[in-house]
Amino acid sequence: MAEDMSKMLEKLQQLQEQMQRVQDELAMKSVTVESGGGVVRVTANGKSQILKIEIEKEVIDPNEKEMLEDLVVAAVNRALERAKEVADTSMSDAARSMLPPGFPLP
Repeated sequence: MAEDMSKMLEKLQQLQEQMQRVQDELAMKSVTVESGGGVVRVTANGKSQILKIEIEKEVIDPNEKEMLEDLVVAAVNRALERAKEVADTSMSDAARSMLPPGFPLP
């Protein structure tokens, strides 16, 4: 019984280490999305941090400030959605690799 508990705690420690590695790797993964036909590009990492926003010069018009703001918001939201998808997939894959075969994931 004590040996089973020890093995279970060891597996839990391995799972924690694996999840930390995945978190560290997510900071290195990035996604880039566009809005307005590519005039605004946003890059985010797997930890949902915005890394870069690029705006083409032709859309920088003081008279079209609201349109540009809308394009930036749209691109940022899409970048964060994609970053979350990447993170969710990475975390699920890591958890699945640590579980016994056939064990259901939530």
